[in-house]
Amino acid sequence: MAVVSPVWESVLEQTKSAQDKNVDPLLWAVQLSSSLSSAGISLPSIHLAHLLVSHICWDNHVPITWKFLEKAMTVNFVPPMLALALLSTRVIPNRKFHPAAYRLYMELLRRHVFSFKCQINGPNYQKIMKSIDDVLHLSQIFGVQVSEPGLLLVKFVFSIVRQLLDASLDDEGLLELTPEKRSIWPTVAQDMEIYNADNFNEKSKEHHDVLHKGNTVMAIEIIGEFLQNKLTSRILFLAWRNMPSHWGNFIQQLRVLAAKSMALKNAKHITPEALLNLTSDVHKFVSRLCKTISQQEFNADLGSRSLTTSSQCHGTSPSARWLPIDLFLEDAMDGSQVAATGAVESLTGLVKALQAVNGTTWHDTFLGLWIAALRLVQRERDISEGPVPRLDTCLCMLLSITPLVVANIVEEESEFIDESDCSSINQTKEKQALGKCRQGLSSSLQMLGDYEALLTPPQPVRSVANQAAAKAVMFVSGLTVGNGYYECMSINDMPVNCSGNMRHLIVEACIARNLLDTSAYVWPGYVNACATIPRNVPVQVTGWSSLMKGSPLTPLLANALIATPASSLAEIEKIYEIATKGSDDEKMSAASILCGASLVRGWNIQEHTILFIASLLSPPLPADYSGSESHLISYGPFFNILLVGISPVDCVQIFSLHGLVPLLAGTLMPLCEVFGSTSPNVSWTLPTGEELTSHAVFSNAFTLLLRLWRFNHPPLENVMGDAAPVGSQLTPEYLLLVRNSKVSAFGKSLKDRLKLKRMSKNLNISLELIFMDSFPNLKTWYRQHQECIASTLSGLVQGTTVHQIVDALLNMMFRKISIGSQSLTSTTSASGAEDVSMRLKVPAWDILEGAPYVLDAALTACAHGKLSPRDLATGLKDLADFLPATLATIVSYLSAEVTRGIWKPVFMNGTDWPSPSANLFMVEQQIKKIIAATGVDVPSLPIGGSSPAMLPLPLAALVSLTITYKLDKASERFIVLIGPALSSLAESCPWPCMPIIASLWAQKVKRWSDFLVFSASRTVFHHSGDAVVQLLRSCFTSTLGLSPSTIYNNGGVGALLGHGFGSHFSGGMSAVAPGILYLGVHRSVRNIMFLTEEILSLLMSSVRDIGRSGLSREKLDKLKTAKFGLRYRQVSLGAATTRVRLAASLGASLVWLSGGLNLVQLLIKETLPSWFLSAHTLDQDGGEPEGLVAMLGGYALAYFVVLCGTFAWGVDSASPASKRRQKVLGAHLEFLVSAIDGKISLSCDYATWRAYVTGFVSLMVGCAQKWVLDINVDVLKRLSNGLRQWNEEELAIALLGLGGVEASAAAAELIIEIGSEVIA
Repeated sequence: MAVVSPVWESVLEQTKSAQDKNVDPLLWAVQLSSSLSSAGISLPSIHLAHLLVSHICWDNHVPITWKFLEKAMTVNFVPPMLALALLSTRVIPNRKFHPAAYRLYMELLRRHVFSFKCQINGPNYQKIMKSIDDVLHLSQIFGVQVSEPGLLLVKFVFSIVRQLLDASLDDEGLLELTPEKRSIWPTVAQDMEIYNADNFNEKSKEHHDVLHKGNTVMAIEIIGEFLQNKLTSRILFLAWRNMPSHWGNFIQQLRVLAAKSMALKNAKHITPEALLNLTSDVHKFVSRLCKTISQQEFNADLGSRSLTTSSQCHGTSPSARWLPIDLFLEDAMDGSQVAATGAVESLTGLVKALQAVNGTTWHDTFLGLWIAALRLVQRERDISEGPVPRLDTCLCMLLSITPLVVANIVEEESEFIDESDCSSINQTKEKQALGKCRQGLSSSLQMLGDYEALLTPPQPVRSVANQAAAKAVMFVSGLTVGNGYYECMSINDMPVNCSGNMRHLIVEACIARNLLDTSAYVWPGYVNACATIPRNVPVQVTGWSSLMKGSPLTPLLANALIATPASSLAEIEKIYEIATKGSDDEKMSAASILCGASLVRGWNIQEHTILFIASLLSPPLPADYSGSESHLISYGPFFNILLVGISPVDCVQIFSLHGLVPLLAGTLMPLCEVFGSTSPNVSWTLPTGEELTSHAVFSNAFTLLLRLWRFNHPPLENVMGDAAPVGSQLTPEYLLLVRNSKVSAFGKSLKDRLKLKRMSKNLNISLELIFMDSFPNLKTWYRQHQECIASTLSGLVQGTTVHQIVDALLNMMFRKISIGSQSLTSTTSASGAEDVSMRLKVPAWDILEGAPYVLDAALTACAHGKLSPRDLATGLKDLADFLPATLATIVSYLSAEVTRGIWKPVFMNGTDWPSPSANLFMVEQQIKKIIAATGVDVPSLPIGGSSPAMLPLPLAALVSLTITYKLDKASERFIVLIGPALSSLAESCPWPCMPIIASLWAQKVKRWSDFLVFSASRTVFHHSGDAVVQLLRSCFTSTLGLSPSTIYNNGGVGALLGHGFGSHFSGGMSAVAPGILYLGVHRSVRNIMFLTEEILSLLMSSVRDIGRSGLSREKLDKLKTAKFGLRYRQVSLGAATTRVRLAASLGASLVWLSGGLNLVQLLIKETLPSWFLSAHTLDQDGGEPEGLVAMLGGYALAYFVVLCGTFAWGVDSASPASKRRQKVLGAHLEFLVSAIDGKISLSCDYATWRAYVTGFVSLMVGCAQKWVLDINVDVLKRLSNGLRQWNEEELAIALLGLGGVEASAAAAELIIEIGSEVIA
């Protein structure tokens, strides 16, 4: 720095004079102070720092000048940080020629760099930091242009450590081994000729070398001190968070030093291992802090270690922490709900959220996931039979969805998904983390063998489990056979004493997805050591192996492949190739194979099979096609096989679980448009001799499409005034919106790129966007469907095409009545059957357009006595048989007419209409028994006497129609469309409509009786909000073991979900667990908004009950005076805290499952603030000790809200829902800050409020760090100030440290201000 001012010339002369006279540094300082004061120079002085450092380097490099500089730094004449920055640029590059200066620099560093507080509070702080930035070029080097002094402080500390590290590596010739090969700092002097022997004050070359080597050791030790010192280590934590790439370089260099440095190995005060551990401590700062806060806040550290012995009887077993997974899996099994988003994505987010919030290892997390999925399957073992089979869907969840979830988690870690937390350079540590993740999977599956009761395979898959076990036995024995051997293995071929279980199937699923290798076969206890191998292993096998070896696809082979699932992607790709390139017969066989066992139980390749089917349903336009009609027409028989094959309930649910419903909808809409616009004259003769028409293909595609959205729910939701249940927005437009969104974004995210790696390269799926406007006929029908729901039909204009079709349909349906000259309408003619048949040779869309008028005429005729109920049911059946797609119109029209309430009820007397009296009383008694444990009253049913059972006319017509269907495979795909609609409509009608319908169907299908009664029992909750609240209360009391009922004494998952429903005891139905009932009810709750208030109220009530049962004042007072009283008091509090967490976990799960993202956001934006503003007292009778229950209430709320948020938004930013987090979370934090600042007056208990705020922030800091980045920096600063007022300094530091670059500046200054004496 050039000094031209006379004042500074005077100061320099004064310093030279004192130097020559060897004046005492203190006297020099006094004289200097007087001179600067007279000249009006304020201290500390930036100019003085430049002057003194320039004076020393290098013409006056003598001991006295260093003493002058040290005194100036001590008395704050010069800014110590600036002086150190200036020295680093001069001394470090010249350390080899001036080792003494390097030693003195490091001594000054040790004395002054750890004392920042006086410097940041001193005058000219911002100017000083700006000057340091100019000297060291910090903003340029680190690439962070924010000029906040706090951030410059972080850069300064980090730069000092980096310079010492680079210098140490350079001294030992190790810099070339680092990734960058050089230092970003000047470590070698540029002008070498100025250094000669005269410049050195060292006495000898030997002394020079000793000092040089000692300096290297000292520099390394100082690096360790920076990492170890509580103050500087936390500042370095901020560098790690905000400069990840530079931190990654730093860690790599440090590892090179630890591995290669002789100086470090010879150091007395630090070892290579200790140095690396110190860097790990910097990373663990937040998690360590969160744990410390939790222990301080709730004093539950000892209790948490004793939970396994102190609280097993209250639902707090280790598996209870994974209760949300059990609830999610069970809820996903609802056959009446087809989800637009897949279970893989939702479950992946849920598992990651629980792992973060619970703070568990991946071993415990994966173990909890497998156990929950196994419990789901076990609940289906003795389930009562019903129209909705669930076993294959549950097996899909266990053996396909769950392995895909695990694969997502493992692969995300391997790809370093979070770039802000894991730099690309810091790979070694991340690979170790990845190893831990895979190791956690492996160890969890090994431990899974201890849960024998959960591993018993259901009867239908017992042989498959045995084959999986036999495969492992063969491998261990060294016998190599192909997969085909296991396909045709008979009981005689099976190794002796080889019994498989569900773990064998899980391991096979993981091996197939490259999550495990065959080393799993040699796990202890995995195979029976006594198993013996059969002597004769067949050489030739049939099935898939035969196909892969080139055998032609004969009918015999095709039948074998239909019954046996493919075991590899290559096998299913072979079938796909045949389906696209084979002969017509081969294509038909390939379509049947794809929809066979490979779709339902080909768990290892299930998602590939689904994609192949979707691809085959949308073949591309051939390049040489020149026909006038759509190219899709020629695929009619092929499409029909696929459509019929994927129509069963469990197949549609499998599509839903894999998240491919939107894709399937996008393939079905073109088929509906084309085949619905084609005359039935277009037909094909099948190999069986049966004729297939375009109407049949259309009906199969159309009815399947309708099942992909909540087609059977709209009437009440559009006509009634109550809020619509969640999910009713699932419309065709919504499905296309989801489909287009996924297609347009596919391949851009890491998640999609990982999917692409797994997908078959042979797959051909169109990525073009699809809109409803592309399907004018479908759009017209949908508009008419909505109009029919919203209002009555307008007049039918005579002479139009629609009128002619209506006339022909009525003649076809009621030809006997018409021929008898009793016309249903004034327009019905007596044309012959042949004329009617010819008039109905029209496209299906035209028939659907006239169908509502036909139904209106028929229903009116029945109401006026012109048409008997029996003839009405028969006519409706004839209409549905003629064009099954009209079932959609029948359902929507009759449902809408029920809601309008204009039709008189009819007596179900057994004469005109079927009678339920034979078993209605039994149904009533069983309903009461099912829900007895919930405490809900069941309305009495009017049976016999003067009050016969009655139903609204349209509902009676609909149930009569359903009863006419035979329960065969051909009718199944139509019953599964109309059945849920009938159930939904009956549940919404006044009591006892649903029990009447259940009685009628139980008479028709006795084996479904239990299922029907269970469905009817749920209606009780649809008609009473109080009953829903009582059911929710039962969920809490049963889970927490707070119910006096013996059935719920132990609490936990078993008490909440039980064993499904069915005749588990002799003598009829058993009581159904409340969780099963609620999951069957919540989608039909009219006003879900009240659920947040009720669940919140029940949560806090549960906290009070837990406190009263385990933390009574008398009990704890006795423990205080007893031996080991403090220990047992902590155990009691720890057990209570764990039960509170379980209650919060249950509450969060119920909110999320009941209303999804919208209900969670309503809870956080409105319900929770209102609760805090209202008066609530948890210690009403004063029986609880010193506000412990109030504190537990705040903790429960914090855990509850964070779990709700993580379920809905995720802990990271991977899900689309996370984009909506910023606004809601920001508003909530603004509320917290305003209340802390006193701008909002709260009415809740202060202990509850404080526990909530500190608990919420600590959970957010420790478990959901991405959330902090969504919050405005000003709000973070205000919140941290509020936390400081509560002496929560550490939490305030962590919050600011995670808030991004700008917030880190405030965090650094807060770290300095608090000082190292506060930091434990």
